[in-house]
Amino acid sequence: MSFIGTVPVQSAEGEVRELYGRQQATLGYVPNYVKVFSLRPEVYAAWAGLLDSVRGNMDARRYELVTLAAARALRSSYCSLAHGKVLRDRFYAPEALAQIAGDFRTADLDPVDRAVMAFAEQVARDAASVTAQDVADLRDLGLTDAEIFDVAAAASARCFFSKMLDALGAEPDAAYAELEGELQETLTVGRAITTRAPERLP
Repeated sequence: MSFIGTVPVQSAEGEVRELYGRQQATLGYVPNYVKVFSLRPEVYAAWAGLLDSVRGNMDARRYELVTLAAARALRSSYCSLAHGKVLRDRFYAPEALAQIAGDFRTADLDPVDRAVMAFAEQVARDAASVTAQDVADLRDLGLTDAEIFDVAAAASARCFFSKMLDALGAEPDAAYAELEGELQETLTVGRAITTRAPERLP
């Protein structure tokens, strides 16, 4: 489940129990990613605040596409599966999403979508390689500087979260095994989905 000891779901108290409860209320179980933060719930709270501030300025579909591109560049199965599931549930059929996740450059996306995903991928893989021309190219497609900031912020924030989960061995939750076969395979870019049953607060 993870490489470090975490607060057991069955014995969680206080702030950690509240954290577990909020996630269970949303997902129906306590996800592995939140258990990793059980030793430092204040760090998770800070992350959630950052995420809300970044996501709140972006179109939801663009945010998810950008995050998917960054997660795949980071080889984060957990984040790739999680945000791929959001895209499947809210915006794309499984077959279309499998094409986007497999190679967004040849998928049925408009030029702006392809460009922001490419930029997010570049930020996640090698931000030092970004040039003024890369940013100018986004402006030429109609993005404002504030929108470019938002894309960079979403990709950069994903680096923190994805790397934390993988560094500490958090396995993608068993719930993601319910995704369609081809889509599941395409979204699994690093650690395999756990075979352990999800845990719930008593």
